[in-house]
Order: sequence, then C-alpha cells, then structure tokens
Amino acid sequence: MSTLTFQGAVKEVTGSRYLIEVDGNGGSHKLLLECGLHQGGSDADEANAKSFGKLAHELEAVVISHGHLDHSGLLPKLVREGFNGPIHCTRGTRDLLEIMLLDSAFIMAKDVEWENKWRKRNDKPLVEPLYEPEDVERTLALCESHLYGQPVDLPGGARLVFRDAGHILGSAIVELTIPSGGQEKRLVFSGDLGNPSSVLMKDPEKLYEADVVLMESTYGDRDHRPLDETLEEFARVLEEAHEAGGNVLIPAFAVGRTQEILYHLSVLYHEGRLRQQLVFLDSPMAIKVTELYHRARKALDAEDLKVLNIAASGDTSQYLPILRMTRTVDESMAINRIHGGAIIIAGAGMCNGGRIIHHFRYNLEKPSTRLVIVGFQAAGTVGRQIVDGAERVRVLGQDLAVKARVHTIGGFSAHAGQTEMIGWAGAFRNAPRFYLVHGEPGTQEAFKAALAESGIEAEIPAYGDCIEL
Repeated sequence: MSTLTFQGAVKEVTGSRYLIEVDGNGGSHKLLLECGLHQGGSDADEANAKSFGKLAHELEAVVISHGHLDHSGLLPKLVREGFNGPIHCTRGTRDLLEIMLLDSAFIMAKDVEWENKWRKRNDKPLVEPLYEPEDVERTLALCESHLYGQPVDLPGGARLVFRDAGHILGSAIVELTIPSGGQEKRLVFSGDLGNPSSVLMKDPEKLYEADVVLMESTYGDRDHRPLDETLEEFARVLEEAHEAGGNVLIPAFAVGRTQEILYHLSVLYHEGRLRQQLVFLDSPMAIKVTELYHRARKALDAEDLKVLNIAASGDTSQYLPILRMTRTVDESMAINRIHGGAIIIAGAGMCNGGRIIHHFRYNLEKPSTRLVIVGFQAAGTVGRQIVDGAERVRVLGQDLAVKARVHTIGGFSAHAGQTEMIGWAGAFRNAPRFYLVHGEPGTQEAFKAALAESGIEAEIPAYGDCIEL
C-alpha cells in the first residue's frame, strides 16, 4: 500500500510537508508534497535547522502548491543537502519562487551575520545560514512548471494535476492519483484555499472525487467580515489617521495581500476618499511581486482589472499616482522624516523582521499612528504579540510602548473562511477521508465540529502520523 506521512503543518499553520511513498512500478518511490519553512519563534528555527538526512537523496520528485514560504521556503535547503530531482509547480509559483527564495536567502545571510558577530564576541561557535543564493539558483533550475488542468506523470505511476486555488498568483489545489494496493487512489491537497471575496484572484475550483483530502484550516473557526464592511472600516481608519495627523503602518504580506491593499487604495483614491498624500510600498520583495502581478495580469480576474482600467496597458501610474516604491535602504529611511500623513506598507507581514520594524521605532509610540493588521499572525511573532494586546514589544534590541491604535481587519484575508471551506469540502460526492492541516489546535477543533454538523467527518493528525492511501 502507498502511504502518506505528516511531517509538517500539523497542529500548526506553517512548515508544510508531507511524505508520500508510492507502492507502484515494482518498488517504493518517495515523493514530497510541499517543503515549507516553519515561522514563529525559536521552536520554528529549531525545526527549520533539522537536517533532511538521507531523505534528500531518496526523494524522486517534489510537488509545491504555491509560493508562500511556509509551503516552499525549505526547498533550497533540501537541494543543498542533496536533492536533485524535479520540483513540480505552476508557472506563477515558479516566478514567485525566484523572488521569494532569493529574498529569503538574503535575509538569512544578514541574520547570520549579526548572530555571528555576537557569537564571536562571546567565544561561541559560528552558525551558517540554512541556504545561500547559489542553492536558490540550483533550486530554480530544478523547477518544472505546468498549466492548471495539465496531467503530469510522476515516479511510481502517480499522476499530478494542478487546479486553481484562487489564493495568490499560481496557487494550486494538488490532485494526485496514486497506485496503492492494486488500485488507484485519489489524494487531494487543498493547498491554501482563496477567499472568493478577494480581488484579483479567481474563485477556488471545486473538486468532486477523492479518496483522501488534506485540507487547510487556517480560518476554520470563523468567517471573514463581508468585503464591503471591511472596506468601510478601512476607509474610516484612514480618515481617522488623517484627522489625527499620524502615519498608517500596514505590515506587508508581499504576495497577494499587498497587491489587494493597493487595489483598494486605488479605488478609494479615484472615489476621492483617500485623504493621504503619499503611499509608500517599502518592501523590495513586495515591489517585485507587484510588478510580477502586472506582467501576469492575464492570469488575474478580468472583472477586477476592469475597475482599474489596466487590463490592456498594465500601466500602474494611472491607478494610484501617489504610490512611491522605495527600493533602497536610504529611500526607506527617508520616509521617517515625514511627520505624519503617509500610508506605509512595509515588510514583513508578521512583524518578525523587515523594514516594518524600523518604522515601528519611529511610529509605534505615537498615539496618532494607526497600525493596520491585515493578515494572520503566527504564534511567537511580534505581530501576534501586538494583536494579543501587548503593551510593549521588543524590536531591534529596543523596548517600545505600543501607543499606536491597532486595527485588525480580517476581511482582507486571502484565505477562505469557515463557510467557504465547508462549501468546498461538501462538493466531494463520495465521502473521502478528511485530514485537517495548516491550523492552530483550537481552530482545528472548531472546524472539525463545524464539518461534523455538515455531515463531514475529519481527523486531526499529529506530527509523524502515517496513513495508508
């Protein structure tokens, strides 16, 4: 029988990884579904540092659902440790990986540089980054991109088809047909299901046949607010910030969320409802991704693009003329000479690094500042501390009082909410086995109960659990 072993994103949101051992073509063939980075504190760092061991040499192929680092961020480490097979993904994911993995390698190099300075002073052994830019380049060379709906042959007689997940550019639901015990079994991994209310992305595809479903459950305990209410709240926050004379800080999730926020800011601008005079996109990676989205606009929702009238030309200047893209450190530092009245979208989205924490030093202790949280904050991150009501946080070795007004606006989420997720799960006709992944324990228990009320039984696996397909 073919098996699946849960190696990550079980009872947690990040670190996606599932080992599939295919019993086909006269032997066992090892495939890896996802190769994600753990995010959120020292436990995550320890998990990321753990060696793949002999698995790196035994794997025959890797399948990636989309480009977010919690699904793909350890690929270069796997290659560094010896993997040399194909990495299957969509074209959009391949393009995003080039941006995100190189950025990840750059950040790791900087973090290790600072860490080793301290270690050298204290006579401690030096550390190495998980991977370097050369490992990323080798990883990208192994990527094989495929269209949605295109069948792909995998080792052991398995077959792969990607379906549109509607989450970010290139995001996919993974459909695998796997020989097992003399039969063919269909394994479906939801990936991250998109929010149908989100702009730019198409709605997630529904599938109807499966034997086993791995289903994400990030927001399985709640629905998002309706988009029109979310936009009105967002507009009110911006208006209040203008009246107070403070800056608006928006921690940037570089892929997807940033592009959606820029879309809504542009609509408010053309409606005459955006009082701020400057919008800064202060994230080199988010800038590159935004430019990629424009190049790949044919893959986006045509109706949303009509609102911006950029479907044909792709010209960004016409839809948000007050947008300034700050690529260099000097340009970023110059923003903090502005004494209020700007919107600053800066990485990283969970406030665990990047330029946003430098802006915290100048803005977080000002009551006139508005901090707008627009995405999930993993346990252990500075963003999570703030959302949970921390009065002080420590960034860049400095304790800062949180005097800014904090607004958590969940309606911008690129993830499906509970109702949409139950609707997607309910489309399967033949009562497959459901396993909940990518969720915090309390959220997963709530989602499991909600599914049960809809007649869908689900299990919550633990790390290392192995199931037969």
